Amino acid sequence: MEKYNISRGTYFYAIGLSYKKADAEMRGRFSLDQDSKTVLLNQAKNNEIESLIVTSTCNRTEIYGFAQHPFQLIQLLCENTKGTVEDFQKVAYVYKNRDAISHMFRVGSGLDSQILGDFEIISQLKTSARISKKHNLLNHFTERLVNAVIQASKRIKTETKISSGATSVSFASVQYILNEVENVTNKNILLFGTGKIGRNTCENLVKHTKNEQITLINRTKNKAEEVAGKFNLVVKDYANLQEEINHSDIMIVATGAQNPTIDKHLIQTEKPLLILDLSIPKNVNSNVTELNHVTLVHLDDLSQITDETLEKRKTHIPLAENIIEEVKSEFNGWLETRKFAPTIKALKHKLNDFKVAELDTQRKKITNFNEEQAEVISNNIIQKITNHFAHHLKDDDVSTDDSLELIKKVFQLETYSK
Repeated sequence: MEKYNISRGTYFYAIGLSYKKADAEMRGRFSLDQDSKTVLLNQAKNNEIESLIVTSTCNRTEIYGFAQHPFQLIQLLCENTKGTVEDFQKVAYVYKNRDAISHMFRVGSGLDSQILGDFEIISQLKTSARISKKHNLLNHFTERLVNAVIQASKRIKTETKISSGATSVSFASVQYILNEVENVTNKNILLFGTGKIGRNTCENLVKHTKNEQITLINRTKNKAEEVAGKFNLVVKDYANLQEEINHSDIMIVATGAQNPTIDKHLIQTEKPLLILDLSIPKNVNSNVTELNHVTLVHLDDLSQITDETLEKRKTHIPLAENIIEEVKSEFNGWLETRKFAPTIKALKHKLNDFKVAELDTQRKKITNFNEEQAEVISNNIIQKITNHFAHHLKDDDVSTDDSLELIKKVFQLETYSK
């Protein structure tokens, strides 16, 4: 179906950028915090955009929505971030209609993730759809599509081993530490930031390093205490950040700040320090690398790590793609039905008009006219005729658009379908 018409002249688009072409610095320019997302959604509503979903993670920022032209969505993104249209054109992608649908399926199913099988994005998509619905920016099409993507991701999780073993950025960061640091059990580890990535990293650290010398710091202390409580770890005040950095051998930064929070002036120690920055935008100033004893690794570097686990996951891609095709086919089937439903409804109205006129004529002609029987018989015939047309339109071998035009022309349905 070439055109998903919700309002006349609109198309369904997916626009955005990801780790594939945009580096961390560029993704940082286009990242959206919660307040920016809210402003963007309100702006979309004021611009009379009917349905729109916006997601922003460390790996990608995307908008899915209906518009006459993709620039309407690109403009919304650029006006609410530090990114420019020129930046966008260098690194971004724009998908339309069927391609946009396919893209959402791949993203939501973990096949487009920076680390294959990382399903973090599906919870983001769910949350984004829920927020759009609160803003009355989620039409029936988009809601149905998101639900289909959720269904596909659930099936891929349960029916394949594409996410076997630990997954995601937190998995890669801990694996990097295990590969690069000797005697990791005895090292002092500082985790700064206890959002979702921070929490997952903390869990992986405890599980895989057997290290009990992990300290947590978060701007909001009670959030750090919630995480620390699960693993019996130490929490320090944000005011003690510099002191804790100088006490650490390894620091993991996973904050949601829009500007760098760590720079070389905070590091007063001379002992080797490994810093892992898992934040987008970057939260560690690159000037820390001016210090010879400091090693800085960003999450984009971590994604280059390939190990047996990730190689094994790749073998499950064909099965995951088959599941996507199955669910997508069901969605497209629903879409085709939805496309011709108004015409079938209009045809039914037209046939009903014929029925009413004919029964009126026969009522005058026939003595003891059996109203009830005539009504049942004619209604059954109308139902059989409309079912026949519906089955014809569902047939993959016929052109739905041509058939719809012919049905409308023969039965003069334009007034009804309007």
